[in-house]
Amino acid sequence: MTLNSTVSTLSYFILGAYLPVGHLRYLYFMLTALLYIVIIIANTSLIMVICLNRSLHEPMYMFLCSLFINELYGITGLFPFLLFQILSDIHTVSASSCYLQIFCLYTYANVEFCNLAFMSYDRYLAICCPLQYNTEMTSNKAFIFIALIWLYSFVKFLITLSLNIRLTLCGNIINSLYCDNYLVVKLACSDTKVNNIYGLFATAVSVLVPLLPIVFSYMKILKICFSGSKQTRQKAVSTCTPHLVSLLNFSFGCCFEIAQSRFDMTSVPSVLRIILSLYFLIIQPLLNPVMYGLQMSNIRKKYKHLFCHKMSVTVMWTVVN
Repeated sequence: MTLNSTVSTLSYFILGAYLPVGHLRYLYFMLTALLYIVIIIANTSLIMVICLNRSLHEPMYMFLCSLFINELYGITGLFPFLLFQILSDIHTVSASSCYLQIFCLYTYANVEFCNLAFMSYDRYLAICCPLQYNTEMTSNKAFIFIALIWLYSFVKFLITLSLNIRLTLCGNIINSLYCDNYLVVKLACSDTKVNNIYGLFATAVSVLVPLLPIVFSYMKILKICFSGSKQTRQKAVSTCTPHLVSLLNFSFGCCFEIAQSRFDMTSVPSVLRIILSLYFLIIQPLLNPVMYGLQMSNIRKKYKHLFCHKMSVTVMWTVVN
């Protein structure tokens, strides 16, 4: 195929990271579908618990609700696509679907980091400024912060996407399981100077905007822990542990995916590369509901009360009928 025909007829991408698995594809499909269902149930049930209990309509739980909604948003951008590709013999995706997936996954990652940043600031206020907490962090302010997180993430990446769509591409093979923004830009044979400059700026903003409040908050929390009472330390540990685990887990997954797309990782076994490339998109939506559901006593109690009550009512109704 000539260069001109490649450029003019490019309407799809080929995903080059899929391995031939034969009839095992059906097993992988079932396992992936099961994981998808578990993640949906885990996150949806906690969203219901927070929404249906007025006692949980507080800033901290509002940020958690936003986090769980974002997990559902992120897996929607990956799992249906992944399930389709597992059963396919030819791993292709239309250009429009590819750009849509890029938008979903990148905005998911940005919302996740920003949400975790506001949650760290919320914990700082609760632990370090308990008397001012109710005035500094109200439910209305939390709602505004959440709306700004989503709006900022969507607008920021819309600019990136609009710059990418205008590029002339001279290839269509993406060495990944799903569409990756950087790998698409690498296929361009037109000038990418503007994309590279804005990409560096957007990456710096994406890292620094969430990182600064996280570092500030935890420096203050650590200072209080070392100088405060045993009760203050226990409160800090119980409320910050799920957040820190979630933050570190997501950071690890994102760092590997960034490194994999930008550096030569051929020395790493293919199966390990595949697992780690999906890590931040699969483990994070599974880890968050487990960590917050088990560690936070208020959510755990309300969860048990809500679903045990519904089960008892269902059993009674079945017995009566």
